[in-house]
Amino acid sequence: MTEALLKQFPQLRLIPQSNQVRFLHTRIRDATSSREDYVFFADRLIRLIVEEGLNCIPVADLEVNTPTQVPYNGVKSVHGICGVSIMRAGESMEQALRETCRGVRIGKILIQRDETTADKAPDTRFSYSKVPLDIHERIVFLMDPMLATGGSAAKAAEILIDKYKVKEENIIFLNVVSCPEGLTNFSSRFPKILVVTSAIDDGLNEHKYILPGLGDFGDRYFGTTH
Repeated sequence: MTEALLKQFPQLRLIPQSNQVRFLHTRIRDATSSREDYVFFADRLIRLIVEEGLNCIPVADLEVNTPTQVPYNGVKSVHGICGVSIMRAGESMEQALRETCRGVRIGKILIQRDETTADKAPDTRFSYSKVPLDIHERIVFLMDPMLATGGSAAKAAEILIDKYKVKEENIIFLNVVSCPEGLTNFSSRFPKILVVTSAIDDGLNEHKYILPGLGDFGDRYFGTTH
């Protein structure tokens, strides 16, 4: 299934499935992991996802002089970068972006979902947004750790494109765990948005939860599980 999705959607990037990535997933998926361990290992994994996203931004050639007076042919970013987190779980990904992009600007989008029906994807409703004024001139890292049905991510992308005039090809969606249903829904609607994820799980159950998944990412990260 994973290989078929990667072939069907060339805009999909699955970070290398190294032993270290598998180890981090093992720790955050373990139901017995403490909150402290969960946050620590989730932060390490998110950092890898952000770094992979940065590998995908457009660059231009730049030559600099080294201390040995020998020039080095490097690169520079073509556009400014900003992050937009889908509240609340997406806020867990902000720190990794701040640590890798000095002075990065970060916006917020709140999407409320009606999950009262289990036989269809939850309805999504836009409630709030606050983004940099020049967001349409920047590469936007849209951040949400879980891609289940794809409804919230699709609504957020729609807001960025329609309300804030961000070019579709300037959006990179950073995600921790996804599933075939969500990827198909999202990538079919937004074929120019690059999706960077660290896992493609088996699918959704009848309640639209990702399996095997890891539970509610936001609740476990922020310590609001009951």
